[in-house]
Amino acid sequence: MSEIVFQDRREAGRVLGELVASLPDLKDAVVLGLVRGGMPVAFEVARACGLPLDIQVVRKLGVPGQEELAMGAIASGGGVVLNEQIVRSWHVSEKKLGHVIEHERQEMDRREALYRQGRPAVEIAGRPVVLVDDGLATGASMRAAIRAVSGRAGRVIVAVPVGAKSTCDELAHEVDRVVCVLVPETLDAVSLFYREFGATTDEEVLELMEAGSGLGIRD
Repeated sequence: MSEIVFQDRREAGRVLGELVASLPDLKDAVVLGLVRGGMPVAFEVARACGLPLDIQVVRKLGVPGQEELAMGAIASGGGVVLNEQIVRSWHVSEKKLGHVIEHERQEMDRREALYRQGRPAVEIAGRPVVLVDDGLATGASMRAAIRAVSGRAGRVIVAVPVGAKSTCDELAHEVDRVVCVLVPETLDAVSLFYREFGATTDEEVLELMEAGSGLGIRD
């Protein structure tokens, strides 16, 4: 276990926010928190940088019958990432894969409507986008988020409090910059770097969205 441990996601966001705020050319940037766990971190990053805050909904694609085993991820905006090795080794047919993707897409759309409460998405076209999560292990969710914003965003920056070195190195070739406070050689679980790592609730996401609007960090 690391000797450096964050108290919770909000503290991790404050530490990360200092690093992100030191980056150049962030004037028109937008901070997107990966829902749900990345949202408390993203709120603090957005506040530290004085930037608008919005959500990026991501859903894990679980192997049928072994849902805890991720075979990929999807993100609102169209990003899809698959672990082809797991898909092949578990003999997931194209039909079953399609069913899983459609099910998770429906849940993703439901959550996005719930969190937005009628608010329009912050416009990202041509603007730097800072994608924030509470940590990077395999990076599947972050890759889906990257694909969802690539092609629209002016630049893509990944920012996390902790990330496995191999994952951070790989993502560095896919985005313009990776900002990570802690980069351990091995990362068994993101939760090991937090004293408090309970699940972020829908209510918390809604409160953070409202607080973000109240602080004037939304467009």
